[in-house]
Amino acid sequence: MIGMKTVKVGLIGLGTVGSATYGILIRERSRLQSRLGASLEVSMVADKERSAAEAHDIPDSIFTTDVNDIIDDDDIDIVVELIGGMEPAKSFISGALERGKTVVTANKEVVANSGCELVSLARENGAGLYFEASVGGGIPLLRGIHQGLAGNNVNEIYGIVNGTTNYVLSKMTEEGIEFSQALEEATEMGYAEADPSYDIDGVDAAHKIAILASISFGSWVTVDQVFKEGISSITQKDISHAKDLGYVIKLLAVGKRSGDGIEVRVHPTLIPASHLLASVSDIYNAVFVNTDSAGPGLFYGTGAGGASAGSAVVADVVEASRSILTGTRMGFESGLPDSRADDVIDIGDLNSRYYIRLRVIDRPGALASISGVFGEEDISLASVRQTEEKTEIVDLIFVTHMAIERNVSRALKRISGLEVVREIGSCIRMEDSL
Repeated sequence: MIGMKTVKVGLIGLGTVGSATYGILIRERSRLQSRLGASLEVSMVADKERSAAEAHDIPDSIFTTDVNDIIDDDDIDIVVELIGGMEPAKSFISGALERGKTVVTANKEVVANSGCELVSLARENGAGLYFEASVGGGIPLLRGIHQGLAGNNVNEIYGIVNGTTNYVLSKMTEEGIEFSQALEEATEMGYAEADPSYDIDGVDAAHKIAILASISFGSWVTVDQVFKEGISSITQKDISHAKDLGYVIKLLAVGKRSGDGIEVRVHPTLIPASHLLASVSDIYNAVFVNTDSAGPGLFYGTGAGGASAGSAVVADVVEASRSILTGTRMGFESGLPDSRADDVIDIGDLNSRYYIRLRVIDRPGALASISGVFGEEDISLASVRQTEEKTEIVDLIFVTHMAIERNVSRALKRISGLEVVREIGSCIRMEDSL
């Protein structure tokens, strides 16, 4: 079309997400052009392996193994970084922003660790910064909060944001199998890596809730400020006891306003079986957001996979192009602070209910000695249940009223030293205010 403007894109990385993004940009070029009113041109693609270009039918004329060919090209408007990890990805992003180029990334590690720094860099150089695909895959989550809920104060975020752990816990709940077997199935299905610790230990979810909290609460939360606890200690006993109590166990990412600060944490959580999040199974993600004006809302969808994340990247590219064409600032850098949060509440100050499972010698006075310690540490018990086992060692299941975390930790340390106690089986936080 005569006189139509062109926005030029440089793509770094041809892994799962990068190749999917390239495919969408090429395949949907006409539709994207119609929506944008301008041409979107992939003018250069970089990957360290030349074979990647051959695998995806990328012409030699636009392929390079040198990322600087993209960053230093004055004609390229948008740099899309999709290699993942901290370095050299952060250096590539910083280099592009310093040259005034708008950056689109799916890199949760860089954003969760250095988002505050990159926002400042974008502003200083009149560049845009977009990272929708860093959380929730193809779910329009960050933009939904950042723009769609702009007139609201976000009070609470509760998210199932890691597909691997949700698959494992769903299998344990639905099929009655133990953690190790569920994880083995997740690995066979391709949902878990050979080393699953990044997912299983809550690291992935911690990066995501750091970004979500930053978007929602108006100050940058970095991943080192997020308390995290994984799911490897969850047993079929806990799944079963939770069900009997009317709960489901999920790895929950939590961000909420609390007093004069904010809570940002990731850990296994008992949530009421009646809540929408309890029904989110398999590899699906869901984030429940509660605001002052719009009230509660749920974002739901597939949170991983090349096509899903590629969809979010392309959405960012389109928004970034509109911003460039109109001379406005519509990126995440336009509404985010450039200061680090200083009001994240220490996990020891958390006020919560707790599910506690102890392995105890079945003898008179055992319950009284344990309950006495809880009372001395200012922990009120809502219920106590003993399992019927024809053995000397039995499970005692305690559910507390609201209690301070450090009091619970101190009580369990004391209880572990009691003669009648053989093991602190589990201590899992509960969320009833969902």
